[in-house]
Amino acid sequence: MKINGNEIRPGNLIEHKGGLWAAVKLQHVKPGKGGAFAQVELKNLIDGTKLNQRFRSSETVERIRLEQEEYQYLYAEGDMLVFMNQKNYEQIELPTDFIGERAAFLQDNMIVTLESYEERPIGISLPDHVTLEIVETEPVLKGQTATSSYKPAKLENGLRVMVPPFIGTGDRIIVDTNEVTYLKRAE
Repeated sequence: MKINGNEIRPGNLIEHKGGLWAAVKLQHVKPGKGGAFAQVELKNLIDGTKLNQRFRSSETVERIRLEQEEYQYLYAEGDMLVFMNQKNYEQIELPTDFIGERAAFLQDNMIVTLESYEERPIGISLPDHVTLEIVETEPVLKGQTATSSYKPAKLENGLRVMVPPFIGTGDRIIVDTNEVTYLKRAE
């Protein structure tokens, strides 16, 4: 879909100079002389490079929409993660680096959303919250509950989070996968 240069908004994905770019920041400029333009900071979705580009309202750019499909996480094999498409049951392998440190939150049969462009994976969205068990934390000391201090705890996936003093080893907690923080005790 073609859009004018002045219609670009932060978060839009566009095709520019043969690459796939996300608009990060945008500023409309009206100089004293000449026509108005949009100064756009772009981030390449493939290699992460940034670019500042001017777009005049008369220029057109191709706005891109990513395909989103649900995949089920199956297992890890070496440094590759195997997912299965929920519609056609085809399997896809992605490198662990593609997800980064959030790969620790993957659990068997977890449903994730894979974003792709022309059948090339661009991004992945995990559920916002997961329930995990605490395998190691300090015991509660008497009188310590009066303060709002948090203590470190190790989760079953190996990550560490700060938890309130009343949380102990063996408790199940809900963790935010984006911020890697404790939310609440699981029911």
